[in-house]
Amino acid sequence: MTALDVAIRADAALGEGPTWDAREQRLIWVDILGSRVHTYEPLSGRRTVMVTEQHVGAAKPRAGGGLVVNLRDGVGLYGPTGSTGSTGSTGSPEDFRWLHRELVPGRRGNDAAVAPDGALWAGSMRYDEVPGGGALSRIAADGTVRTVLDDVTVSNGTGWSPDGRLMYYIDTPTRRIDVFDVGDDQLPRDRRALVTTGVDEGYPDGLTVDAEGCVWVAFWDGGAVRRYTPDGALDRVIDLPVRRPTACAFGGADLTDLYITTARTGLAAPHPLSGSVLVVPGAGKGLAQPAFAG
Repeated sequence: MTALDVAIRADAALGEGPTWDAREQRLIWVDILGSRVHTYEPLSGRRTVMVTEQHVGAAKPRAGGGLVVNLRDGVGLYGPTGSTGSTGSTGSPEDFRWLHRELVPGRRGNDAAVAPDGALWAGSMRYDEVPGGGALSRIAADGTVRTVLDDVTVSNGTGWSPDGRLMYYIDTPTRRIDVFDVGDDQLPRDRRALVTTGVDEGYPDGLTVDAEGCVWVAFWDGGAVRRYTPDGALDRVIDLPVRRPTACAFGGADLTDLYITTARTGLAAPHPLSGSVLVVPGAGKGLAQPAFAG
């Protein structure tokens, strides 16, 4: 394996949600507690930052340009104004509208993912992490919302198998990586544990699925990314210098570079790279991620 490298040296409080935007050939990621959406173009080294008015749990590209964002009070859309100096699809605070607004005191949006059919799956959690205080909802392109799981504590990684027939999901405090069957209606059913992780491994957080159907998971307080086969066997561990990796995603022109976001929040003496985005070049082969259809 090629050695671990630093893609973006930063001091994000809670870096999260790396997403490869194939249209713009760039990485999108967020600092949740910093209320910032970041972009990074590996070929040019160009970076942009957009400040949001609320804590932002995730930002994903839209099919027509711009971003869909999972904010404190719901899901919103930024249009492709390009006013942040990007190549044309970041959007700006002046070009924003709510797609779905749901004000729940003490709760915020967290990780999110776009399904193969272009719908957004947006998770939430309470700031105080009260058990069952969050949810996982499906937001269709027309803004129709369906709450699929309503007894979630810290909604995190969500992803789909290469054929779209399985959905993987993590509610972090459970220490499980769960798998569902996906029906023709695109809704998950028959939830069961793919992996139950050990206390000494940290907490499973964000995930991505590769072209072989294996699931890569970042472990909060575990200082590692672990890869599991479709039958739940651990077959690879990437040890990291930071204690709190949060999520991972494949990117680059050929989708072989594994980008890893990290956090420094809550650490009395964070590693100098805590809050940066790390990268493992040539780690594997990822799947092209769909843009939000709305």
